[in-house]
Amino acid sequence: MRLWFFLLYCQAIRTTGEFSVSHANRGIGSLPPSYLSPLQVSLVNTRHCQPVFETIRTPNRLLQRSRQMKRRHPTLLFLLPALGLIVIGGMAFSFSNSVSSQTPNQNANTNRGRPSRTAIQLPKPTPTPEAAVDVVKIDTDLVKIDALVMQKNTARIVGGLNREDFLLYEDGTKQEITHFSTDQLPLSVMLLIDRGNAVECCPKWMCFDAYSDQMHRAAREALDRLKPSDEVAVVAYHTKTDLIQPFTTNRIQLEEALNRIPPLSSMGGHCLNTVFDYAAKYMTMASNPAGRRVIIVITAFTRWFDCPHSPSGKSAALAVYESGSVVCGIIPKGVGQTLQNGNIIGLSRLFKVAGADYMDIQTLANETGGEVLADEPKKLETTFQTLIDHLRSRYNLAFVSTNKNRDGTTRKLRLDVMPAIQNSKGKMVIKARRSYIAPRS
Repeated sequence: MRLWFFLLYCQAIRTTGEFSVSHANRGIGSLPPSYLSPLQVSLVNTRHCQPVFETIRTPNRLLQRSRQMKRRHPTLLFLLPALGLIVIGGMAFSFSNSVSSQTPNQNANTNRGRPSRTAIQLPKPTPTPEAAVDVVKIDTDLVKIDALVMQKNTARIVGGLNREDFLLYEDGTKQEITHFSTDQLPLSVMLLIDRGNAVECCPKWMCFDAYSDQMHRAAREALDRLKPSDEVAVVAYHTKTDLIQPFTTNRIQLEEALNRIPPLSSMGGHCLNTVFDYAAKYMTMASNPAGRRVIIVITAFTRWFDCPHSPSGKSAALAVYESGSVVCGIIPKGVGQTLQNGNIIGLSRLFKVAGADYMDIQTLANETGGEVLADEPKKLETTFQTLIDHLRSRYNLAFVSTNKNRDGTTRKLRLDVMPAIQNSKGKMVIKARRSYIAPRS
């Protein structure tokens, strides 16, 4: 930068000198060089931009030459100061840039490796238009019901029913079905995997791993049958809960979560009251507020005593009912599992007299319209896929109660199929929620 201003300065002096000589020649004619002023001579001979101050000897002589120049070429005196100011300003600007370039940058470490914004100007990416999303407005008093209709004798799913084919009652009062669909709403599924008890802390006959290799493979393949909009969360539990994977629609993350299930815990316990209370509260974080909520439990025990330091089984059950979730279970069936589960059921009946509370998965499934499926380990893939198919084949109904009291009471529900349909298609079994908790004011 300084070199450029220096060349500009030399060129300006050279041009000014040539202007002086040519102007003098035009005005005076052919005069000997001795007639020219020493300042003019020095300007003419600035081939290498020698300093012009060599001809200036004393201040008196400088004043005399200035008066001569003022009489002969008054414009030259105005031109030289202007050029001088330009050169001085340019050198000062160059000096300031040099100083600033030598000052250490305080943000050098934070911006190291990043491209300069002024050096690279990338075009702004075109925003991707968002896909149209169906917005479902939910009334705060709207009660949703998932119903699975099967033939009683064959357990086959009955499809093709319409809104007019159903009869709905709340506490004996007929209700109007205002919403009706089939497999249109997305699913929010919570997968609860039992990791209670290990060989070190319990008798061998009580140590049964429900999450075997067959169950792992069955869960992975069954969950792949869900729709892309369906979301899944994975929780491991024993005496406490462990959220392995929050709600996600990413199937890769879901598969990695299934691979991260911890081994059987040495802490023991199959605390159903703890995990169901957690699941009911966590279900409120589902990203599908208008969707259907399902809790699937993988365990060898369909019943367990309430664990301390957690809400009671009754409180956890009410939380599940209030969340509107459908509870289902997958049980790896076998001789050992049947013996273990039967012993716990017998003990619960014995200690019920003493006031020992417990939770039962089959009871939760019956109340919420879910189902508990049990099969041999080698058939778990088919069993799990059947459960997912049943979830996809459910009828989705909703209504607004004629009882406008917001008292938080439990209200009984009954869903039937029109007698004409039952006469034509045979006796049917309807799996739907049996009650709900009214909203509170």
